[in-house]
Amino acid sequence: MNRSPKSLSLLLLTCLAAMMLQATSLEAQTARNTRTDAQLVRRSLPQENEKDRMNAWTVGLAGGLLEGAPIRLAAEMARVVDDGADLHLLPIVTRGATDNLNALLYLRGVDTAIINSDALEEYKVQAPQIRSRITYLLNLFPSELHIFVRPEITGLQDLAGKKVNFNTLGTAAAYSGPLIFSRLGIDVDKTFIPHQVALERMRKGEMSAVVFITSKPVDAFVKGRWEAGFKFLPVNYDRKFEDYYLPATLDANEYPNLIRQGERISTIAVPTALVAFNWPQHSNRYQRVARLVEYLFSRIDRLQAPGFDPKWQSINLAATVPGLTRFQAAQDWLDRKARSAQARP
Repeated sequence: MNRSPKSLSLLLLTCLAAMMLQATSLEAQTARNTRTDAQLVRRSLPQENEKDRMNAWTVGLAGGLLEGAPIRLAAEMARVVDDGADLHLLPIVTRGATDNLNALLYLRGVDTAIINSDALEEYKVQAPQIRSRITYLLNLFPSELHIFVRPEITGLQDLAGKKVNFNTLGTAAAYSGPLIFSRLGIDVDKTFIPHQVALERMRKGEMSAVVFITSKPVDAFVKGRWEAGFKFLPVNYDRKFEDYYLPATLDANEYPNLIRQGERISTIAVPTALVAFNWPQHSNRYQRVARLVEYLFSRIDRLQAPGFDPKWQSINLAATVPGLTRFQAAQDWLDRKARSAQARP
């Protein structure tokens, strides 16, 4: 069937219009894609800048084992000093407080660490200048030595050759305990199992003592039921402990079921300190730690409020750490605070 010239013209016009519409749509889609690509490029540039901005004031803090007190304190510090991209403290779970100094010295991204002061002992030979490479920001809290023994043990020398537990490897007791016994000159049969297991074996007479190194009071001794004769042994503070340790006592207010009212048992304490690498004062890493000091010291009252670990309430910003020099920015902050207090009428 032949189409009329008029019908053919209309058909051609319709096809031409459809082609033009398709071309226009394709051009619009191409323009939209171009705009989208441009937007993605524009977005990627600020993201790179944001990445640099966030990393500029990030401070890595080696905290220790997940179940330990130091990592909990590190997490609480991070909450209080957080200021978005202007300061971001990152608590890092490590193999334990005794490994934190290693992390500070050798692990990338670690600016600060929580350590026991006697961790420096390990580096006397391999890093003789260790005390000049590490500075302290804050003496966090003392970890008291608890030597808990069975009734038949009457003194430290009775433990020679006996089974004594020092908790699991990576804990403060596992490192500091054997070191302290070595200084005391007492060779014991050391075990490294969880204290809960060791205490049960001790009740059965399979173990003579357990050594805790942690801040008092210890729940196991406060809440536990112990037969008559189970007790803490005294350890006298003398010259052999002056380099890293502090004198301490245990008394009836802390352990009413184990210590008679009015009695005090001498012991020693291992300072737990927040330390930093001794960065050059004009370096970027120094400036990061200096900002952490400013935020932490200025907001210490927040950490001492309800809802945080009670250990914060006993912290003295001016307390020293045996064997170490204070981080200069921390000393400067304390000096400014002292001058301000003297200037008040």
